[in-house]
Formats: sequence, structure tokens, C-alpha cells
Amino acid sequence: MKIFLVLAVLNGFLSVALGAFGAHGLEGKVSQKGLEQWGKAVDYQMFHTMALFVTALLMSKIQTGLMTGAGWFFLIGILLFSGSLYIYAPTGIKTFAMITPLGGLSFLIGWILLGYAVIKHI
Repeated sequence: MKIFLVLAVLNGFLSVALGAFGAHGLEGKVSQKGLEQWGKAVDYQMFHTMALFVTALLMSKIQTGLMTGAGWFFLIGILLFSGSLYIYAPTGIKTFAMITPLGGLSFLIGWILLGYAVIKHI
């Protein structure tokens, strides 16, 4: 539980910092499409930071490996989805854009595990 709380706090901080950087540091330096991709990366990082935070809090009530799995899949999703967009948006290197769907799949798995744990244990 503690590791996911710490990871959620770190990701929350990074979401805000990277959002500010995108809004102020990248404006005029990347295309409008690149800024939109950066914004999508920030949005999904923050959404799943909150999912990670909720998962950590629920772990005190629901003690199952499903919760741990959900937390790790949310973190992997943040790294793959948002991370690949953070690199792709300013560089345009397509290889990074091809990683993004793996992050989306990780998010979906995390939500399935979280949902299953909640339905099964509450």
C-alpha cells in the first residue's frame, strides 16, 4: 500500500510539472498536434495517478493480489502510455507512438483487476 501511495504522490507532482512545462515550455516549439498529444499524456497520467491513489487506499480494505496487480498495471500504463507520448510529442519519432497502445492496454487491465477485486470483496 505504501509504495503505491508514494508512487501516486510522485506521479501527481510529475503530472502538474509536465503539464506546466507543456503549456509554457513547449508552446511555439512543437506543433499544435504535438501539444495536444502532450496534453493527452498529462491527462492520462493524472487520471491514472488518481486510480493508483484509490487502489492504494482500497488495499487497506481489500487484501488481495488483484489490488497489487491493478496498482502495477496502472503504473506500467502511465510509463508506457504517457511516457511514450511525452517523447513522441516533441520528437515525432513514430516508434514511440507505437508503444502508446501497450500503455492503454495496461490501463485496461488495471481497471479490470480493480473492478474484479471490488466486486469480489465488497
